[in-house]
Amino acid sequence: MKSLFLWDIDGTLISSGGAGMRALQTALKTTFAIDGSLADIAFAGRTDRWIMRRVFTKFGLAATEENFARYFEAYLAALPAELANPNARVLPGVAALLQDAAARGDVVQGLLTGNVRRGAEIKLGFHGLWHHFPFGAFADDSELRNELGPHALRRAHAHAGVDFDPDRVWVIGDTPHDIECGRAIGARTLALATGSHSVAELSAHHPTAVLENLRDAAAFWKIVS
Repeated sequence: MKSLFLWDIDGTLISSGGAGMRALQTALKTTFAIDGSLADIAFAGRTDRWIMRRVFTKFGLAATEENFARYFEAYLAALPAELANPNARVLPGVAALLQDAAARGDVVQGLLTGNVRRGAEIKLGFHGLWHHFPFGAFADDSELRNELGPHALRRAHAHAGVDFDPDRVWVIGDTPHDIECGRAIGARTLALATGSHSVAELSAHHPTAVLENLRDAAAFWKIVS
């Protein structure tokens, strides 16, 4: 039986060193001539579109499709330069684990992320990880994180040609929102304390398992096997 791993990006696979927030601030200024802080908006575990809607509310901007489109284009244009900072990095153990999973015949990997697809490609491409993920679910599919899972499962089926047993589907992320998202599709959940939440904080949301990070590949495979 094949296992399906659905990976979050920010705080799980990579740390962008605040690149996303800075790109959104830059885009806010270039698109709407607003030089404002976004520090009071909760980014972790949310979709890009959800975050942008909060930005619009904070600064009194109309949440029209035209404004979303303009803001997204400016954000994506600003993102590559912001990723080129000394704190942007692949998180410990991730690169080796993804390569290990790719070499196995019983694992299929995709993304389940709040990033829009083009943003995900920019971020993971910058770190040389994009090629590991032939499909995924993104903020383009829904503004609500818990609605992304069915899109990921449908694309996993189209890619692999099999229906994955829920017991073999793992949603892997670093926030309570990732845990909830996995639970919404009946998947198992692996929470990683590599973002802004501790092991204790994540454990309080009752994921299937919690790890401090992915340095210990043997511990990871013991959980998901």
